[in-house]
Amino acid sequence: MLFHITSRSQWQQAQQVGIYHCESLDTEGFIHCSTQDQVVSTANRFFQGQAGLVLLGIDPERLQAEIRYEPAEDQLFPHLYGPLNLDAITQIWQWSATSDGNFQLPTDLQKGSSAVGG
Repeated sequence: MLFHITSRSQWQQAQQVGIYHCESLDTEGFIHCSTQDQVVSTANRFFQGQAGLVLLGIDPERLQAEIRYEPAEDQLFPHLYGPLNLDAITQIWQWSATSDGNFQLPTDLQKGSSAVGG
């Protein structure tokens, strides 16, 4: 599973138009994603202290656009080269920083559960 962090308002807009598109797709040519091992450090680096976020769980087998693993900060990060089709999103979490401003994996991911939430 891959992950993408976005605002609740961007997620709501995607649901209205039927596809997810973010600014980085226009400015960089791709949508930033993370693996499960990368998502918490990504959130803590770029979204620290923020509330009102949504964590999207993405099934890479369902993606219509190409996914490429490319180097950034001595790691390979998944980049989605096109809009994110909503049927590739298999899990959704409301995600906010904890009281210390940092993020943790949602509880069901920590336990390895595969429950779908929304």
